[in-house]
Amino acid sequence: MRILLNCVLAAAFLACVASAASADQLKSDYDHGVDFSNYHTYSWGKVTTANPFYVERVKQAVDHSLQAKGWRMVPSGGETTIFAQDRVHNEQELETTYVGMGGGWGGGRWSGMGGMGDATTDTVDMRVGRLVVDIFDSKSKALLWRGSATEDLSDDSGKNSKKLAVDTSKLFRNFPPQKR
Repeated sequence: MRILLNCVLAAAFLACVASAASADQLKSDYDHGVDFSNYHTYSWGKVTTANPFYVERVKQAVDHSLQAKGWRMVPSGGETTIFAQDRVHNEQELETTYVGMGGGWGGGRWSGMGGMGDATTDTVDMRVGRLVVDIFDSKSKALLWRGSATEDLSDDSGKNSKKLAVDTSKLFRNFPPQKR
């Protein structure tokens, strides 16, 4: 019974670690002196992506998020101008595989999982994409808001497009910032 419990605990721990390692990283910041309630329209500036197909996908994801907040896209002359760029690069990540039961610090009293197994850690290259979205005041050219999303990429473009839509939605979840 104890061995089964240790296996279940080990599996739960590994699932949490794997989930945390592949979780997206979302960040945003803004000019705290700006009253965003004064802005309602936007136009697109330049969108630069490693894959040309993603230019429209980025625009659609951002459009969807901003329009859900009541903002309106105008072809030119918007109160704000949006620029976006991505960067795709390889990043080395550690991947640990446990064989047998346990892992952890070995078979001692404090191992917590029995320690009857081996662990192998390898370094793997992961394709990582980072999208940065900037919103500028169109008249003053001042940066108002910046958001970035970093995500491990798949070889499946459909999966990456879904991640883009989900991450963009999360990125704009608390947009526009409320004046303090």
